[in-house]
Amino acid sequence: MNRMRSIGVMTAITSCLQAQTSVKPNIVVIMADDLASHEIGCYGGRNISTPHIDRLAGEGVRLTGCYASCAMSVPIRASLYTGLYPARHGVFQNHKKTYPHVKSINHYLPAMGYEVWRTGKKHTTPRSVYPFEDIPGFETDCVKQSADYNTDSLKARISDAKQPFCLFVCSTLPHAPWTVGNTDAISPEQLIFPPHLIDSEDFREIYRKYLAEVKVLDEQVGAVWRMLEETGQLDNTLILFLGEQGPQFPGGKWTCWNYGQFSALIARYPRLIKAGTSSDALVQYEDILPTLMEFAGGNAIADIDGKSFLHVLLGKRKTHRQWVYGIHNNIPEGTAYPVRSIRDKRYKLIVNLSPEVPYFEKHLMNMNNPVGVWRVWNETAKTNLHAQAMIERYVHRPAVEFYDLQTDPWELNNLASDRKYAKRMAKMEKVLKTWMLQQGDTGVSMDVEFVNK
Repeated sequence: MNRMRSIGVMTAITSCLQAQTSVKPNIVVIMADDLASHEIGCYGGRNISTPHIDRLAGEGVRLTGCYASCAMSVPIRASLYTGLYPARHGVFQNHKKTYPHVKSINHYLPAMGYEVWRTGKKHTTPRSVYPFEDIPGFETDCVKQSADYNTDSLKARISDAKQPFCLFVCSTLPHAPWTVGNTDAISPEQLIFPPHLIDSEDFREIYRKYLAEVKVLDEQVGAVWRMLEETGQLDNTLILFLGEQGPQFPGGKWTCWNYGQFSALIARYPRLIKAGTSSDALVQYEDILPTLMEFAGGNAIADIDGKSFLHVLLGKRKTHRQWVYGIHNNIPEGTAYPVRSIRDKRYKLIVNLSPEVPYFEKHLMNMNNPVGVWRVWNETAKTNLHAQAMIERYVHRPAVEFYDLQTDPWELNNLASDRKYAKRMAKMEKVLKTWMLQQGDTGVSMDVEFVNK
């Protein structure tokens, strides 16, 4: 039945496109870097305005159930490009190389007549797996204290294109150190924080700088929109906006909590996607490659982990995945601290495989880090009980965490010891272990020092 439905969707796409244009549609994927997706206006953000991203959502579909399987840039970008979970593509630790035998979108889409380009942040290696045509225009260094960008080279490349294109616009915003943008219009007194972050005068100043970079990210989205308009490609292009993983604040990136795993995903293609719609279907980054392949008219790729959710984008179905999985290995970002997770639409199970040791991440928790987040949190904790509790939550974690996300979306009330959830927890643990076995995920033994070869 699922295969017949997929064939039906592909037939509908082909018929619609043939009726309206003889040209294959283009694809543009705009990807943020460490975005707190809840700060975007169309996702409920109240601290800043994000008119360009919101416009995409207003003219397309907004997904509220998209999650990164690994809340670190290199693993999740490898998953985006390959359709594989981290244990299978090899980047199950940050900055590892992808296994050389793995194929990526750079192999699949060109076989269908597409050119595949990228501008901005790179990160994934080796080049044999990711042979992008890299186009200048957007900053490539995510820790550089500037983020100048322009679309001139992209416009020129589009004008010269002889085939349909798939372009990845990989922003470095809002990755730390948060030195880009104007904070003047962001009032520190009026900031609204999620409940797991602390509230202090110093932290408000830090958060203003973060939000200023989100504003510049939104301006970049507007620049890409104008570029597509000016080249006459806007309505013949599927635009995806992705939030990547969460921000470099406690509980965000480098974790399996939702603040780290949740990602914005917005899709606009007015010929097929109904404007102003939303979906709570569960999807993961591994599903994006097969979705783009189906959109482009390709066949399903054998032996990858992702499955196309094009039917969700087109409003044909309301569900996609039953389970969403998470993996974190902490080396080389700190000391070993492997974590695995599984969730459905309501419940989340997190297994900390080395709970006997304190968690440590070398960037965020460096007291000499000029960004100052951990230093400010610890100073505030001297007189603030909430800050003390949030630091304790981050550093010392139990072996098992279990959350009802319907009543506790920020995962602050661990229900693992509540016996009424024992049966549900046992089922989710069994499914998680089965997934780990299928992936070749050996748990603790994967979070060890490595040398890229």
